[in-house]
Amino acid sequence: MLYQSWPWYVSGPLIALVMAILVLMGKRFGMSSNLETFCSIGGAGKFVDYFKIDLKSKRWSLLVVLGAVIGGYLAANFFSPDPAVEISQATVNKLQELGFNSAGQAYLPTELFDVAVLSQPKTWILLLVAGLLVGFGTRYAGGCTSGHAISGLSNLQFPSLIAVIGFFVGGLIMVHLLFPLIFGS
Repeated sequence: MLYQSWPWYVSGPLIALVMAILVLMGKRFGMSSNLETFCSIGGAGKFVDYFKIDLKSKRWSLLVVLGAVIGGYLAANFFSPDPAVEISQATVNKLQELGFNSAGQAYLPTELFDVAVLSQPKTWILLLVAGLLVGFGTRYAGGCTSGHAISGLSNLQFPSLIAVIGFFVGGLIMVHLLFPLIFGS
């Protein structure tokens, strides 16, 4: 079971259990709040009052980040016998038309995430713009996709429903309109 995707009837109740425990503890699940914590640890509070926070109250969420990193490493290196990603052949064909020849063969396209690509200015510009947009969007939406979709929706928060719809629509626009413009030949 560790070497394949978990079925919904296992992973869904586990997510629900974690969410119930967090609610009972008075905590919220989300990864983006850790970016604020990292900025505070890095000394941003010396320059911006927003980052003057109680770091002790954020320790538990830093453990979530550590767990995600360790879990991702273990899953990719020990529990994934085949590095290929199971996506439809039509998607693989479309990505290969856009120059992503590693589509379907690796978790991350080497055309974007290989060390050799960092010598290209286009890669740096894309990463910088994407980082700024994600950071701004996360702050503006009051959380990230995991926080709104898992925690916010499970707490029946209407702003989270609006945010999740926005994430979905934004993803569709990116994939169908912007992605071909950026990476098309």
